[in-house]
Amino acid sequence: MRTVFDTEHEDFRQSVRSFIERECTPYSQEWEEAGQVSREVWLKAGEAGLLCFEVPEEYSGAGISDFRYNAVVAEELASHAVSGPGFTVHSDIIVPYLVQLGTPEQKRRWLPGCVSGEIITAIAMTEPGAGSDLQGLTTSAVDMGDHYLLNGAKTFISNGILSDLVIVVARTDPEAGHLGYSLLVVERGMPGFERGRNLEKVGMKAQDTAELSFTDVVVPKENLLGEAGQGFIYLMQNLPQERLSIAVLAAAACESILAMSLEYAKTRHAFGRPIGSLQHNRFLLAEMATQTHICRVFVDDCLRRHVEGTLDNATASMAKYWSTELQVTLADRGVQLHGGYGYISEYPIAQAFVNSRIQTIYGGTTEIQKEIIGRSLGL
Repeated sequence: MRTVFDTEHEDFRQSVRSFIERECTPYSQEWEEAGQVSREVWLKAGEAGLLCFEVPEEYSGAGISDFRYNAVVAEELASHAVSGPGFTVHSDIIVPYLVQLGTPEQKRRWLPGCVSGEIITAIAMTEPGAGSDLQGLTTSAVDMGDHYLLNGAKTFISNGILSDLVIVVARTDPEAGHLGYSLLVVERGMPGFERGRNLEKVGMKAQDTAELSFTDVVVPKENLLGEAGQGFIYLMQNLPQERLSIAVLAAAACESILAMSLEYAKTRHAFGRPIGSLQHNRFLLAEMATQTHICRVFVDDCLRRHVEGTLDNATASMAKYWSTELQVTLADRGVQLHGGYGYISEYPIAQAFVNSRIQTIYGGTTEIQKEIIGRSLGL
């Protein structure tokens, strides 16, 4: 029994599950082939109240700061193997910047659309020559008085094709070190803002992931998010929630992988009996079940601490690193257990295998998480 959720969260879970089974699962293959989901599913998600819970009521939101509602959406998407709709990127990672840093005018302009699904958001950090090393970013924004002149390129941007607002991390003062970065909101249709390829990935094919370029883009000062020069600090403050969001997805995916592996082990026969009755496979599944349980207890504890406001950066990094590495390991073992069927794309375990691999990379690689943990130990 999980104790982190209350009755209202579980009631909400039933609504989320029904929505996914009705509006997402039937279209998953279509989205995989198209390389992106429809905008219609975003509008339906907004109508169903599945987006941006923390947006205040005055901006058409629910005004709920309880991250457990976000976790319910993430868990149900993962357990249903629906990776296309970038709802968690939108609600857990990007919109919080607008809520926390936006001016009243910015909030009036953007937040109602974020809640309704009419405005889809993305954040552009990674560049072709700089990923985990945020201080190596070269995209620049020159202060021209009443606007910034933005130039640079970004890549691997989730929601990049569909996005209407992109929070761009840009260097506004090349001499100020980590205090030389700012967050600029670039809107769809701004001259000089171009989208490149919808990148073809190994997995998560329905999640649009794009290259973006900025050539002399005029960004009004009204689109500066927060204070100039504080962008790096803002990123560091918000990354723990991003990493927890990924860990929540990973823990639910581990449970899904275990469930499909158990089902296969009970129904697939070899040598006249279910393969799960073979000692090796029985021991393998016992290990998988134990590891999945440990992951669930740890991530739920992190979720509880985040709701209480006591989740620190190092523990969030532990959750992200541990859960995603386990997800990759369990997916690999699940494929092996399925034998040849595990290598057939139409089997859920094969999809879980290819979709899991990015988890240890985005949101800060495993190596970056270990670096953060190591520094917290005084090393």
